[in-house]
Amino acid sequence: MGCSQSKIENEEAVSRCKDRKAFMKTAVSARNAFAAAHISYTMSLKNAGAALSDFAQGEVMNPLSLSSAPVGPTPGGVGPSIGELPSQAPPLPPAVRGSVGGRMETTPSSSNVGTANNVVPPPPSLPPHDDRGSRTPPPPPPEVSNQTWDYFFNTEDMPGGSLRDDDDMRGEYDRTVYHQHRAMMSSAASASVTTTVPPSIEMVEEMIFSDLDDCFLKASESAHLVSKMLEATRLHYHSNFADNRGHIDHSARVMRVITWNRSFRGLPNAEEFKDDFDSEENETHATVLDKLLAWEKKLYDEVKAGEIMKFDYQRKVALLNKQKKRGTNPESLEKTKAAVSHLHTRYIVDMQSMDSTVSEISRLRDEQLYPKLVALVDGMATMWEAMQVHHQNQVKIASNLRLIDISQSTKETTDQHYKQTCQLWVIVQDWHTSFEKMVNHQKEYIKALNSWLKLNLIPIESSLKEKVSSPPRPQNPPIQVLLLAWHDHLDKLPDEHAKSAIHNFAALLDTIVQQQEEEMRSRAKVEESRRDLEKKQRHYNKWLSEYMQKKIPNDDADPASVGDEFVHKDELMVEKEFVVENAKKKLEEDTEIYERLCTQVREKSLASLKTRLPELFRTLSEFALSASDMYSNLKSLTHSHSSQSRKQKETTNA
Repeated sequence: MGCSQSKIENEEAVSRCKDRKAFMKTAVSARNAFAAAHISYTMSLKNAGAALSDFAQGEVMNPLSLSSAPVGPTPGGVGPSIGELPSQAPPLPPAVRGSVGGRMETTPSSSNVGTANNVVPPPPSLPPHDDRGSRTPPPPPPEVSNQTWDYFFNTEDMPGGSLRDDDDMRGEYDRTVYHQHRAMMSSAASASVTTTVPPSIEMVEEMIFSDLDDCFLKASESAHLVSKMLEATRLHYHSNFADNRGHIDHSARVMRVITWNRSFRGLPNAEEFKDDFDSEENETHATVLDKLLAWEKKLYDEVKAGEIMKFDYQRKVALLNKQKKRGTNPESLEKTKAAVSHLHTRYIVDMQSMDSTVSEISRLRDEQLYPKLVALVDGMATMWEAMQVHHQNQVKIASNLRLIDISQSTKETTDQHYKQTCQLWVIVQDWHTSFEKMVNHQKEYIKALNSWLKLNLIPIESSLKEKVSSPPRPQNPPIQVLLLAWHDHLDKLPDEHAKSAIHNFAALLDTIVQQQEEEMRSRAKVEESRRDLEKKQRHYNKWLSEYMQKKIPNDDADPASVGDEFVHKDELMVEKEFVVENAKKKLEEDTEIYERLCTQVREKSLASLKTRLPELFRTLSEFALSASDMYSNLKSLTHSHSSQSRKQKETTNA
């Protein structure tokens, strides 16, 4: 070669092309990760709505399956059993990815983007407990103002059904029955004012969280178009193109297909040999990037080969000059001249091939990538505008949680409700993670494209005398203006506030889970005390029966002496009765603590929800508004540039 490998790599043109290739490779990976995070976020919205609705059913509504008998001892005997407890706490579904109201979904694997989702471990095991706890019958529902009735049962303002795919329908039968019942109750209100009955707390709660769920669904659906643009489910790599280290070179396949297809151009029936990689009407955002990466790798190889040839050429020229000075024989001199001429010709041809590669990269950049970015901006503007509306509606809906009377809520945490709380907690953590990834990977993508473009706009020149160089290109292509503005706008988004709001809500749920676990440990303690009382009561009853049999007088006994024995109880009986009474007292104390803890847990959790949910949705609404404004500004920027370009073309043609 005549020069070391490191010397070639350090050449400015080679080094720049190497960096260009690296930035484009980063852009491809970041776009893939952004696509996966985006669809993960849309699914987490849907899952959060379903999990929140399921959680609310256990948090506020009184389950009909629970006994109405009181907890603790009844007068004159041992209280009813709270239930035989399982040996372990109820298990959670794997990674809490089971069905949430029949609508739970899983996010796509991130293995194809080089990242792995963190799996949140299940909560710690609890003392034994079950959900068969008994309670006193619930008091009648509280009085609700006519204003509340009008808000929830006004037929004029009743929201319509949400758009859902078949696989999105959760509890379709139950939801249909509920809406039919809801419609009938509004009908009843309009039919006769005198017969109007305030809605129960269960119905008020059902409507609040049902409407919140619908908003989550609609927010998720508003992102479908962008998900389609980003092709989150597309198989970006193929294992047949992995090298012996397991690294997959997808661009090699792209370039091979492009080269193969072009070799058939000009032949009869050439269209039969084309596939998606060479059919521009089938181009997508992802395939355009794949092509750009393939051409960047080709350019790097060509520039590197050109530099090697240039060094060989310069070495031969230096040898020819030495031979001329030394008066080398004509035969050797002519041979060296021929070698110099041959290298020069090859260099010119290779540089022309390189120019063709540069032109193709520029064409893909301006005619393929830029329109895809413009379309993505338009889609994101529409998406965030819709999300802002849905989150703002959630602010209004969640503010009505203040209408729920905490005193009428469920008094105990059942096993099912505990699992629903844990499930919601994990889903909200996943929501936070997917939001963070969606924002960060988009920033990485736009940053990588900006870095690539800066080097892309620098012409690649030769140091030879002929100054062979790439063809002139516009120094301010429209994609440059868009990417610079996009990068600057992303840095100004209030994403940290939104991330903190979701994280804080997850922390609140973590606290509720811990409080429920404390309550359930107390319930287990009540059950243990109840079993202890039953055991001691049985032992006492058995002993008393045997004792009384011994004390029954026979026909020959003196009645007076027998009477004295019954009047004066012996110390052993007093001691055994004392043991039973202590067990009863212990059960009563544990039951009192448990009932008080049940009330405290419910008061704390509902009070926190009343405060935190409106705050959460308000922060999300503010972020969505900022994102909507950002993409609307970018959209105006691209449309303004398009108008200027059209005017310039019209002026030129005129």
